[in-house]
Amino acid sequence: MTGYLIIGNGVAGTTAAENIRKLDKTGKITVVTEESTPFYYRMRLPDFISGDLTEDKLNAKKEAWYKDQGIDLTLNTRIQGANPGKRAVTTQSNQEIPYDRLLVATGSRSFIPPMKGADKKGVFALRTIQDARNIVAWSKNIQKVVLIGGGLLGLEAGNALRNLGKKLTVVEFFPRLLPRQLDVAGGGRLQTMMEGMGFSFRLGAKTQEIKGEDRVSGVLLEGGELLQAEMVIVSAGVRPALELAKALNLDHDKGVKVDEEMKTSQPGIYAAGDVAEFKGIPYGIWTAATEQGQIAGINMAGGNALYKGTVMANTLKVVGVDLASAGNIDVENKLESKVLTDQKVYKKIVLENDQIVGCIMLGDTKGFTKITKLMSEKQNVSQIKEKLFSE
Repeated sequence: MTGYLIIGNGVAGTTAAENIRKLDKTGKITVVTEESTPFYYRMRLPDFISGDLTEDKLNAKKEAWYKDQGIDLTLNTRIQGANPGKRAVTTQSNQEIPYDRLLVATGSRSFIPPMKGADKKGVFALRTIQDARNIVAWSKNIQKVVLIGGGLLGLEAGNALRNLGKKLTVVEFFPRLLPRQLDVAGGGRLQTMMEGMGFSFRLGAKTQEIKGEDRVSGVLLEGGELLQAEMVIVSAGVRPALELAKALNLDHDKGVKVDEEMKTSQPGIYAAGDVAEFKGIPYGIWTAATEQGQIAGINMAGGNALYKGTVMANTLKVVGVDLASAGNIDVENKLESKVLTDQKVYKKIVLENDQIVGCIMLGDTKGFTKITKLMSEKQNVSQIKEKLFSE
């Protein structure tokens, strides 16, 4: 009987476990996570903060599902050591867990830039359900919130707090919002929408220090402006959680390097999700983690599946506004593009050699699936260029 060990209980690890079980009905599957709950929807954490969603409804899988699948779920457990030669890992309580095949799906951690005062009470990042619980508890008796960084989950958390009556100021180092998803015009349009909702912005700004005694009282910007704050949420991106990968001596750069089968540099060890890097790209998006988890699970169980990469496409709601973006958004406007814009909508399709290479849809995402299909198939659209926005 094969022993499968999965470290991490996000979408990559859970999808891998599902696919292992489909192919191997009797193998022993163990999932180990530092978190306190089964697999949950990370992107719904802001809805939990706003009170629109109970903690129970956050869970994508109940504990009963793991039992039904014959999967041993171990919560609140951190892996602190590894012996790849012996094919075993060690928990924080010095329990040794052996494996035949191992999946590293440890995900990523919030990145807190080095800044004075980041350790004060009232400073948070949002990545886990425990982070969300801490934010909810602190927010009950405060009004002024500063968001450092314009990351997606952070903006959504800010919007959740705004819906609870808090006053929000966003400090963003880039000169526009969501620089990975939006070009200058799109970022400006989103900013205008959010200002209409009551957000304030300091763009192209850098935090010098978080002020206060033991708890936060303000945010000092380079240039001297002091923003009053009773709570700070840092949303400056994430970094792959590489501690276990290093203990296992896995080749890594930005993430753990994997091949098309999701295999790492060590025999019997696979990686998937935010912690993985494929052909130099750490994708860090839900769709990639799902696809990588599926392929890792199939191959761990003796199947044969190859990962070809994931189209960098995001479909989401940011502060209640529909947003979809994919591929090269051509920030410098060097390529041909088709743009459709009005008061509530901004759409841009980027073309190169009569092929779609990227797109942005803000305020209305109808047609996004069609556009990304044309894009992934590298179809020549010279005959339909002028009709791309029509249904």
